[in-house]
Amino acid sequence: MKRVVLAKLGLDGHDVGVRLVAKHLMEAGFEVIYLGKRVPTTTIARAAVQEDADAVGLSCLSGGLGHFATLTVEALRKEGAEIPVLAGGIDEPAEIERMMEAGVEKHFGPGTSMPDIVKAFAEATAHTSEITH
Repeated sequence: MKRVVLAKLGLDGHDVGVRLVAKHLMEAGFEVIYLGKRVPTTTIARAAVQEDADAVGLSCLSGGLGHFATLTVEALRKEGAEIPVLAGGIDEPAEIERMMEAGVEKHFGPGTSMPDIVKAFAEATAHTSEITH
């Protein structure tokens, strides 16, 4: 079973969407660890390593997605982890481009379908071992 760590970034307190993503990922056979709202990027990285996550999913709808997603990728690298990061939310186009260049694997903007999100997580974790955690 693939393990995914999900978290809300920055000051965004709206977690209905990320909880819906979690539900759909679980229905697709993923194990989901939801860290909650306003989680520091270093905490996300440490949790992903400790939980032996196959992917990290980030959400921020209040702006700052690019900034915080980039910091998360950097924190994962400092932990020595090569875990794919997928991010959903809004930000300025330049910030989205910046986070993609920093190593975020996929960005989901408003209106992305749940099947597309689940498919992206499946593709991002396809390279990982099928050994059950």
